[in-house]
Amino acid sequence: MTDRPATGPHVLYVAWGFPPSRTGGVHRALATANAFAADGWQVSVLTAPREVFRDVTGSDDALERLVDRRVEVIRVPFSWPAKSTDLTSRSDWPAGRVFAPRLWNLRRTRRDLAAFPEVGYGPWRHRIERAALDLHARAPIDLVMATTNPQVSITCGLRLAQTHGVPYVVDFRDAWTFHTYSGTRRIPGDSPAGQWEARAIRGATEVWFVNEALRRWHAGTYPDAADHLHVVMNGYDRDLPEPVARQGRSPLTFGYLGTLTPVVPLRELVEGWQYAVAGPDPAPELDGARAELRGYLGYYATPDPDLAALVDRAAPHRMSYGGPVSKTEVAGTYAAFDVLILALGGGEYVTSGKVFEYASTGLPVVSVLTEGNAAAEVLAAYPRWHPAADLSGPAIAAALASAARDARSPDAAERARLAQQAARAFRRDVQLAPRVAALRELVTARRREGVAR
Repeated sequence: MTDRPATGPHVLYVAWGFPPSRTGGVHRALATANAFAADGWQVSVLTAPREVFRDVTGSDDALERLVDRRVEVIRVPFSWPAKSTDLTSRSDWPAGRVFAPRLWNLRRTRRDLAAFPEVGYGPWRHRIERAALDLHARAPIDLVMATTNPQVSITCGLRLAQTHGVPYVVDFRDAWTFHTYSGTRRIPGDSPAGQWEARAIRGATEVWFVNEALRRWHAGTYPDAADHLHVVMNGYDRDLPEPVARQGRSPLTFGYLGTLTPVVPLRELVEGWQYAVAGPDPAPELDGARAELRGYLGYYATPDPDLAALVDRAAPHRMSYGGPVSKTEVAGTYAAFDVLILALGGGEYVTSGKVFEYASTGLPVVSVLTEGNAAAEVLAAYPRWHPAADLSGPAIAAALASAARDARSPDAAERARLAQQAARAFRRDVQLAPRVAALRELVTARRREGVAR
């Protein structure tokens, strides 16, 4: 049920992944929509149907309950036959796909790309643009904001800007044509995707990125748009209760909470843990300690078998996998840990949202990061950070032992208080507030100048 305000500017927020989705960036999308609602905007969200998340990516019903009641959620039909396992569905599994799968895949890909240069998502463009135009006819829109990935969400802003002069914002979060892990351009600028990206960035009122390195790269690539490119970092949610600081129990529990994907240095983490507890010189600080990994194994609801095999290999050494965690269980999960493990892949362009949530707990944090990872910049001011010098077994073991000593230190409670205090600047609402205020000023000025809605 939606309780929409009677006044206030109207923002259309386009997010393929919105609660109950548990896809990457969903917490940022949830926080952004809620931030606009809290500022008195009328907020409408275009997103995909619940069934898509339930059947393919995995869903978290608790997330949907956190959507501000004033937010109107419009679910636009989305077809994803490539992910369908229902062989009885004639729409997803026609005879041509059953008997000639390669030919069917080729034709489907061409169809996708004909609408928009994004396989799987391209055809959604026409549906969300029509939904946006229909909504604008019913309740004139003052601002369109689109969050990626997928990138197809940007088309609504471009369409309403072209037809009705509505300003738009793009939250790229990471990047599209630029590969954040390799640090190189993966799609040429003169390709269809490159041309769409250039149009979107140059025509936008604002474009958001999660860190300065990404903003800097795009400013260099699109210098004529540099003045409206902004950093809006990820952050932790204000409603996440802070765990009670403690001196550490014995034996200690080390915990990882987040999605484990192939780019996470999970193999190195497993080997480092094994080295620490069962290597040639086991760390006495980890005597009896155990490690618990929580979250999804892979990008989809079905666990990635290779990642599952890695975790299973560590079971004899007191490392286990405990499954996904609902949003409502996050605080309780952190409360069960004495030390947190942050394992991330990627370099200076990669900042995980999880690092901010970790910092909010005040607990010791062991980082297992690939070289140059941007998360290290966030943790640099965190007083309970224990970085592994590299991804070798001895280096990870040393960081684990250091964090264990921190957890048991006599002044652990005071250290936790200082750590939480340092992290409060990373709350999501604190990160979003300046940009939401600037956008309100923009649309207010347009109304004063008599710009038609």
